[in-house]
Amino acid sequence: MSLNKLLASSAPSATVIIRLMVGLVFLSEGLQKFLFVHELGVGRLTKMGVPAPEVMAPFVGCCEILCGTLLCIGLLTRLATLPLFGVMIGAFIFSRIPEFAKVGFWAGLHGGRTDYSMWMGLLFLLIVGAGPVSLDKRLLERRDKRT
Repeated sequence: MSLNKLLASSAPSATVIIRLMVGLVFLSEGLQKFLFVHELGVGRLTKMGVPAPEVMAPFVGCCEILCGTLLCIGLLTRLATLPLFGVMIGAFIFSRIPEFAKVGFWAGLHGGRTDYSMWMGLLFLLIVGAGPVSLDKRLLERRDKRT
């Protein structure tokens, strides 16, 4: 994929709202993995059965912080969604599936409502890009001026 296709977006200005919603949730969750290590970081991933939680918790936390920040500022937006999809797949495997098995379908849906919202927000941003209120737009404009 070319840089122009990666950065280009015909999305409306209001896309910034979705970027901030999704980005701030991931940024916050990533920070909390370091602030509350036992409850939300290594300790939580250990309880969930994630392999090598002492490696995975900081790795996931860094991905969430970095990619969440990129979404908030609208820089490499489409690219930033990809690692976050990976984080969400891991959360689904290690958290959602066991929860569905434990509490049933409807309670599992209720417990996963934030996850589904994040999936849809990421999918939206992957499809439409950052929108005009973004660093992606500025980079594209700067690149167009040079050519």
